[in-house]
Amino acid sequence: MCCPTEQTMIESKLARMSGIHKLEFNMMSRTLGVWHELPNTLDIEAAVRSLGMHAEPLATESNAADANANQAGSQAQLTHKANWWPLVLSGVAAAGAEVLHFTQSAPEWVVAAIALFAIALCGPTTYKKGWIALKNLNLNINALMSIAVTGAVLIGQWPEAAMVMVLFTIAEMVEAKSLDRARNAIKGLLDLAPERATVRQSDGSWLEVDVKAVRTGALVRVRPGERIGLDGEVASGTSTVNQAPITGESLPIEKTVNDHVYAGSINESGSFEYRVTAEANNTTLARIIHAVEEAQSSRAPTQRFVDKFAKIYTPVVFFFALAVALIPPLFMGGLWADWIYRGLVLLVVACPCALVISTPVSIVSGLAAAARKGILVKGGVYLEIGAKLSFVALDKTGTITHGKPVQTDFLLLAETSDGEPQLLAASLGSRSDHPVSRAIAKHDEMAATTLKQVESFEAIPGRGVKGSIDGQIYYLGNHRLVAELGLTTQSLDASLSQLERQGKTVVMLASATQVFALFAVADTVKDSSQLAIKELHELGIKTMMLTGDNEHTAEAIAERVGIDEPRGNLLPDDKLKAINELQSRKHVVGMVGDGINDAPALAKSQIGFAMAAAGTGTAIETADVALMDDDLRKIPAFVRLSRQTALILKQNIVFALGIKAIFLVFTLMGVATMWMAVFADVGVSLLVVLNGLRLLKK
Repeated sequence: MCCPTEQTMIESKLARMSGIHKLEFNMMSRTLGVWHELPNTLDIEAAVRSLGMHAEPLATESNAADANANQAGSQAQLTHKANWWPLVLSGVAAAGAEVLHFTQSAPEWVVAAIALFAIALCGPTTYKKGWIALKNLNLNINALMSIAVTGAVLIGQWPEAAMVMVLFTIAEMVEAKSLDRARNAIKGLLDLAPERATVRQSDGSWLEVDVKAVRTGALVRVRPGERIGLDGEVASGTSTVNQAPITGESLPIEKTVNDHVYAGSINESGSFEYRVTAEANNTTLARIIHAVEEAQSSRAPTQRFVDKFAKIYTPVVFFFALAVALIPPLFMGGLWADWIYRGLVLLVVACPCALVISTPVSIVSGLAAAARKGILVKGGVYLEIGAKLSFVALDKTGTITHGKPVQTDFLLLAETSDGEPQLLAASLGSRSDHPVSRAIAKHDEMAATTLKQVESFEAIPGRGVKGSIDGQIYYLGNHRLVAELGLTTQSLDASLSQLERQGKTVVMLASATQVFALFAVADTVKDSSQLAIKELHELGIKTMMLTGDNEHTAEAIAERVGIDEPRGNLLPDDKLKAINELQSRKHVVGMVGDGINDAPALAKSQIGFAMAAAGTGTAIETADVALMDDDLRKIPAFVRLSRQTALILKQNIVFALGIKAIFLVFTLMGVATMWMAVFADVGVSLLVVLNGLRLLKK
């Protein structure tokens, strides 16, 4: 299945068979999904063979990794290997016939013999495919070209018939090579992970084995420069790892014990060992490959429109060409040879191959370009919708911020008799499981090694904690606790209010009689968030932040990063209502979250973006677009790629139809020749394919 003409023939043939309910074509990977009630696939394979093609089951293994490998092998075998010498010889013969005809230096029968020799060398494949298409009442490019060349021979246009067949064969061959490049862009994902890994055996030795045989829990060793074969967690050693093939991160990442590593990433410097956490068929890379394959199968809106348009367009133009050939000679006194020739030219121009092939090539190129950037798009429909985004709603925690509270401020109010207030607060905080207390405990690494013994520790719900240190009772708590102790003052409240207006949570270290220090804790903003919001604004896209935090925190974070509309104190249902509100204002909305907690809002938005999907298989499965790391700048990058894809799709459609319209006029005026018509059809097909492939460089 090399181009849309074969797809149409298969679809027409199988759709008439009883027991077949659904067909799903993936032309880029040359695969066909068939939903049927037949006892086996023999009848399906026979039907495909009757069309001059060969079909075989892609994979019967339950192991997805094996299926992917089989598919890669099948595609490798199907890659076009051109046999150039007959084509070169036929080209020389066709050119010789043209020269002899133009100079009239040889008898007509010599010109005819040379032209027929050229057609015989390069035309059999076209004639075979054309005959099969006509038998199945299908007007594809091979059928139209066969009719046109035969008609040209019958009316004595020998040299032109030969040149048309040669040019058509050359263009088909080059177009096939271009399509192979688009296919290889996706197939290249399969080559990222190595086939073998060095695994520790039960006797302590190390043995290189097939990655498909490695099970979870196995210990794998990676040397400098090697690709990592499986997902895992570093057990020993340190290194820098290039994760660009998976997450799109531009710089290598430092990896140490307990850090995650992904199949397909590259170990750059040190040697380390990691514990396997996912088998070959379930690695992040395997899920990416599966998602991209699924994305190819779902047709984008433009592609669906083009396919429907082509089904009407081709027969209409065919019968128009027939009318051009017959009506003027029959009713207007035109010359038969002249008007038949014009009808034949129209037949060549008629095929919508350029129009049909332009959309899948552009979409697949866009999907591949996005995958290389660490952006996993789950279908062409989202690639197209991305170009229309006008509002992006973002969760705060873990999306705009890191999702891990840290101590940001320390204000000393009075000295304590038992040591530094930071040390005392850290000692109390280390006994608590509250995120704010834990952030204070982790703030001072030196204090963590010299924590004081806390006696009579007690958690005070909704207020804080208390405990005895060196015989003195200390409290670490919020404003409510300090107020209940009767320790609030006007200056203390002013300091507290100032920090809270910055979106920070404030706790105080106090005794029963005095407040010693204020500690402010906040979820810090990622460095990339402000740049990402700025880039979205430059693209004309407005932003909204949806968070369960209080309004002060929401407004402070929004002001810092440049969010247009902050919304605080929101439950999941409230976030859903916010998306509905934006859509009621006629916005095309994207929602950015973790793929789980924000599920209602993600599902309701036109595009749901999941952050840091490399760490969560759920996000890859559920999101419309999965960002493989936690860098928000990938969203404007996705929008730019979507807009570029949409532009190329429009360019290709306008170009394909525009050239055909021009040649339609030229043909009716008697200006266009058949070899010019070949360029108008197959030449345009090649140009739109090359235009679509430009996305691979984005």
